[in-house]
Amino acid sequence: MIEAERRLLANALLDFSNQRFVLLSESCIPLFNFSTIYTYLMNSKETFVEANMIKNSQWKKGSQWFQIDRYLALNIISDKTYFPRFIENCNNGCYSDEHYLPTFISIEFGKRNSNRTLTWVDWSKGGPHPSKFIGKDVTIEFLEKLRFGSTCEYNGIRTTTCHLFARKFTLDALDRLVKYAPKLMQFN
Repeated sequence: MIEAERRLLANALLDFSNQRFVLLSESCIPLFNFSTIYTYLMNSKETFVEANMIKNSQWKKGSQWFQIDRYLALNIISDKTYFPRFIENCNNGCYSDEHYLPTFISIEFGKRNSNRTLTWVDWSKGGPHPSKFIGKDVTIEFLEKLRFGSTCEYNGIRTTTCHLFARKFTLDALDRLVKYAPKLMQFN
């Protein structure tokens, strides 16, 4: 997975107009319209890679869904110190897509990182996978909770706009998402 992510970043970096990079899954949805998401990312002073400490003081684990800037993307694809160690040693219970970036970024670029993700995920039911959402789960109230139901810091200021994306939405949620998007997200 990490090799694939590095190749994606390397290709995206070929276009010099690309300044921010967002990795999402196929089950993610935007919680805001494009201009709101673009402005949030472009004006951010930090990157968004979740990193939680586990066992070893430098070993980190977090979501593989990240939002980074060009500077960090260049450092990820040119990393010749940590990446080879992960390739060599990450096996049996080690998931490189959940360990490599959080560890690398925490050690080398911790001050540039917010230590949070912009992708809302529901882990409340426990288990190895987050909750899935189907059509009947999608309501205006639920989407508003995802959009403004958390508190975080953005550029040093407390805000309730903490998540720009949410996952895991199934295909049958699409009809309701399309129905509510114009009202909530000002889509046309």
